[in-house]
Amino acid sequence: MPIRCGVPTANIFFSLPAAKGLLWTRGDGAGRPQPLIRSDAAQVPWSFAPGGKRLAYQEIGGNGRPQIWTVPIEESGQGLKAGTPEPSFKGQSIDFDPMFSPDGHWLAYGSVTPAGNVDLFVRGFPPPASGEGGQWQISNGRQAGAMLQAWSHTGQELIYQSGDQLTALSYTVQGDTFMPGQSRVWIPKVGGTQWDVAPDGKRVAVITPVGSREAPQQDHTVVFLLNFLDYLKQKVPLNK
Repeated sequence: MPIRCGVPTANIFFSLPAAKGLLWTRGDGAGRPQPLIRSDAAQVPWSFAPGGKRLAYQEIGGNGRPQIWTVPIEESGQGLKAGTPEPSFKGQSIDFDPMFSPDGHWLAYGSVTPAGNVDLFVRGFPPPASGEGGQWQISNGRQAGAMLQAWSHTGQELIYQSGDQLTALSYTVQGDTFMPGQSRVWIPKVGGTQWDVAPDGKRVAVITPVGSREAPQQDHTVVFLLNFLDYLKQKVPLNK
């Protein structure tokens, strides 16, 4: 069950395998989950633009191809209300896992290249009306599986996973141009495929796989004492 937290009022957005569309609920537990977007397609919430007024999510249509959408979100007297969803990119590409940059001007996402590799890309947001615009490939095609990513909030770096390692890529921006810089190994072995970086950039939360289950170890010892009265007489003789 994919879950994302958003502002304002610390709401939680999620999807369920048995339900279509997106749902939301208050982070303090008050009230019941409510539908945000009703759809016949499976949808997965992914990230919020700064301020929590726009949500990026991926939608998996009947053809099984994931595509990236964004939707404006407003507060109303009855809770939250979604605006009209908008596809982020035009075309038939397979794009997924959209992540807004801290300033909201860039969107990092995974995409299947024509060669069949899964790589990480960055585009400007919002995209131009023509659907065309700058696109920068971050991973190099030899790093299959580079999908999950996070933007650093403490420096201009984009962090992504390659194999079992986390790589941090520095970048600069000149106008509408995203300029990738040097990359470095940030964590050599992350130990899982689902992770996120804390806002201070000092910790990473990782969901690690469960290993093979072993027979439970005996935590307690139970002793049965037979002929208890005879034993008691030996320890505590009766006074004559």
